[in-house]
Amino acid sequence: MSNTQTSTFTDSALSDKVKQFLTRFKDKQGNYTYVDAIDSMMPKNAKYIVVDYNDLVTEPEIEIIFSENPDRLFDAFGRAIKEALQTRFPDYAEKIKEEVRVRIANFPLERSLRQINAETIGTIISVSGMVVRASEVKPLAKELVFACPDEHITKIIQLKGMDAKIPVICDNPSCKQRDFELKPEASKFIDFQILRLQELPEDLPPGQLPHYVDVTIRQDLVDNSRPGDRIILTGVVRVEQESVAGVQRGHSGLYRLRIEGNNIEFLSGRDSKTDRKIGREEISPEEEKRIKSLSQSSDVYQRLIDSFAPHIKGHSLIKEAILLLIVGSNQRVLGDGSKIRGDINVFLVGDPGTAKSEMLKFCARIAPRGLYTSGRGSTAAGLTAAVVRDKTGIMMLEAGAVVLGDQGLVSIDEFDKMKPEDRSALHEVMEQQSASIAKGGIVATLNARTSILAAANPMYGKYDPFKNITENVNLPIPLLTRFDLIFVVRDIPGKERDIQIAKHIIQRNTSSGTDKKSVVEVDLLTKYLSYAKRGTPELTKEAEAKILDYYLQMRNVESEEMITVTPRQLEGIIRLSTARARLLMKDKVEEEDAERAIFLIQSMLEDAGVDVNTGKVDLGVLQGKPRSEVSKMQLFMDILKSLEGDNRVAVDERTFVKELEKSEKFTEEEARNYIKRMLREASIYESKPGHYNRV
Repeated sequence: MSNTQTSTFTDSALSDKVKQFLTRFKDKQGNYTYVDAIDSMMPKNAKYIVVDYNDLVTEPEIEIIFSENPDRLFDAFGRAIKEALQTRFPDYAEKIKEEVRVRIANFPLERSLRQINAETIGTIISVSGMVVRASEVKPLAKELVFACPDEHITKIIQLKGMDAKIPVICDNPSCKQRDFELKPEASKFIDFQILRLQELPEDLPPGQLPHYVDVTIRQDLVDNSRPGDRIILTGVVRVEQESVAGVQRGHSGLYRLRIEGNNIEFLSGRDSKTDRKIGREEISPEEEKRIKSLSQSSDVYQRLIDSFAPHIKGHSLIKEAILLLIVGSNQRVLGDGSKIRGDINVFLVGDPGTAKSEMLKFCARIAPRGLYTSGRGSTAAGLTAAVVRDKTGIMMLEAGAVVLGDQGLVSIDEFDKMKPEDRSALHEVMEQQSASIAKGGIVATLNARTSILAAANPMYGKYDPFKNITENVNLPIPLLTRFDLIFVVRDIPGKERDIQIAKHIIQRNTSSGTDKKSVVEVDLLTKYLSYAKRGTPELTKEAEAKILDYYLQMRNVESEEMITVTPRQLEGIIRLSTARARLLMKDKVEEEDAERAIFLIQSMLEDAGVDVNTGKVDLGVLQGKPRSEVSKMQLFMDILKSLEGDNRVAVDERTFVKELEKSEKFTEEEARNYIKRMLREASIYESKPGHYNRV
């Protein structure tokens, strides 16, 4: 069809053509799709209908105008929908006559952000990306009403672009006034917002920085997508003038591209961009059936663990913990409004080359909402929230990783390499589940209901089994206690295991790959986990009794004033058992769930919570000093104090060592070493050679 033919349509003829398409189009089932859509506008109070581009293909005359002059076609659609509405709901049609419009879905000409260039100006395109910033919603003038001093009304209708002209002459021919005043209450405004769309990480060519483009959206598209969402945007490319230094304002020859948004669709699949659904991680009835049947199978728990990172051999305990972390427990709100954390935090520390980062990456990929960041490249502002100054000079809040990952999870790799001041931003996130910020006149507390999965390397390269965990990892103790589970991943040579791992890695690098029959595919796993997150299982009496018994037993370890577990661990057990019940889609937390949670906590204690000096399980290790150490120090100071007496006499080293030996807690060598250590720590000082006093 040649161009001359298409442009022979007058505007009204084009509207009639479009109206004919809307009223006559039938889908495969024989329903009048668009007639129904127009009928449901009034009950829904909607001002638009969504037209699928694939349906327009049946009307080549309309479709060809799309590529030439999309604005003209959008106007024609607006008029056609309004006319169709007038026959059904004349009052409603009159009320929204200015705002009726069409949204185009499934537009086939999808480009990447890099392909938006000068050639595309004025054309309609669809582009996929990630929303990284959204401005506040502001009113944009649609029709401005001015009045001159004689109260004559002058109207200016602003259709294109952003600039509104102030009238030069009055609409009343006999009036000579040149001074006008805006009447805001008589003018018409619509909602307006600017989004920043950035290239998706998987579309990024090697060695390039991600491109971004600003998108203007209006009316009911505003606040539709939030920072962190992956969307496909359909819209028209526009240009706006950019000011250049040294060139008079408005006379610059330099322009920048901007997209005027027409429709937003959400990317639902993880990898494929082909399935475009309106909805975030929506689960269709067929998928729900598959999920339900999967949850009924007897070996579902083991299958889920095997499906998590099947390319990594072993580590099934850690995989199980990470699955529980993704599903999480339900956050409880108490009567007085305080909240109990439902998210589980897990910390992996261990030798290099034990696939820690690989598990973190996989976890962020399959979680219904997951982000991955690494320690060196993350600042406190990037993790929690930052205050940035907008072009217009307004302070804007920009969400960081844990806020974007709200109700999801954040994997933080190289946790030990973060700067201490940046890491301290996570204290509040991990226990209070919020991120507070007070900068530049903005005081805000943002929700950060995020599970944190962190990984770190030991200080000396390999994990030293003869040192306690706090001496192995360079981390503040208060942060360590906020993790529900801590795993020490050690690389211990052993013939059987080494053969298995080596075979697995070699096979992984051959063409056959590692396809297991029992493994659930990634997309279904994501859907399963997001479906499991909806459950709210309750504790049964048996599970409660089990947890209570374990807690009391742990508080009473050979009761030499030995307090090992704290209430934090008790809450951790409850969270883990609830998460396991959720993962198996049960509505009750049963005894076996509690047993498994206790097993996980117990294996953590036997792994990371053993005091290397006594060989006993002692949670004091995770809190800085094991109990044995604390009681020794107490004894040392008590003996020194009694020898000093009230007059603070200097105590001779030999006498002191003898007294320490008598207590049977120290040998002579230990006592001398301990004195040296206390001198280093400045708890005692040498008042004269060979004599000591307390500081």
